[in-house]
Amino acid sequence: MAWFDIGVNLTNPRLPAETVIPESVTAGVSQLMITGTNLAESEKAIALVRQYPAHLCATAGFHPHDSGNASDADMARIAELVTLPEVAAVGECGLDFNRNFSPKDVQLRRFEQQLEIAVACGKPVFLHERDAFDEQLALLTQYRPKLKGGVAHCFTGDMTQMQAYLELDLYIGITGWLCDDKRGSVLRDAVTQLPLNRVMLESDAPYLLPKTLKKSARPMGSTNHPAVLPHIAEHLAPLMGIDIVTLQQACWDNSQQLFGNINATTRN
Repeated sequence: MAWFDIGVNLTNPRLPAETVIPESVTAGVSQLMITGTNLAESEKAIALVRQYPAHLCATAGFHPHDSGNASDADMARIAELVTLPEVAAVGECGLDFNRNFSPKDVQLRRFEQQLEIAVACGKPVFLHERDAFDEQLALLTQYRPKLKGGVAHCFTGDMTQMQAYLELDLYIGITGWLCDDKRGSVLRDAVTQLPLNRVMLESDAPYLLPKTLKKSARPMGSTNHPAVLPHIAEHLAPLMGIDIVTLQQACWDNSQQLFGNINATTRN
């Protein structure tokens, strides 16, 4: 049995694929989904999937931070990319009003466009949200009946927000944020009520290195790595009141269910 890391920024130069992939597989993390954050990064992600088809799939879309730089032509190209078999989900898409690197009205327009793209291609959405929960939930509620599904990537919210996503039959992506004593307390409380059939795990590498990971156990020093996924699971399982084998099986099954049984044969 293996782990599926649903969120890896493998196009980041801090994560050389030729070493990260075999190290991840050795750690039992045999499937990685590369996060696409804009047109260029989505195309790079697809190229990596073609290079390592046995272990990778990708998302394609525009992160809210990048939505201000997206043209209508870029969005049309994303609509083409998401139809490719290498692409398992639309995104990373959503809203981020924390720092507003893109204007709010533009974020809202590009997010809705990507929801429309997801409906058209019949693939799930890979969601990002910071300080924009009400606006994001409103759009998701509007489009959810037509969407295949989705996952709240790197969920850091509270019990109420988690339950709202669950009521829309969405999955919850858990990262090493859980392992942060100061910032992760609200999340640790929420996951005690996270259903087993809605949980997914992700590293969000090279970001969010678990603070509970000793320096001697870090595969790449201060850079996060998909190989740390079992470490995150060790902290999540007791909070959910289950053993790690049960969690591992559930995360694998949930990921395959949402993303369509990703493996090399599905892309041949």
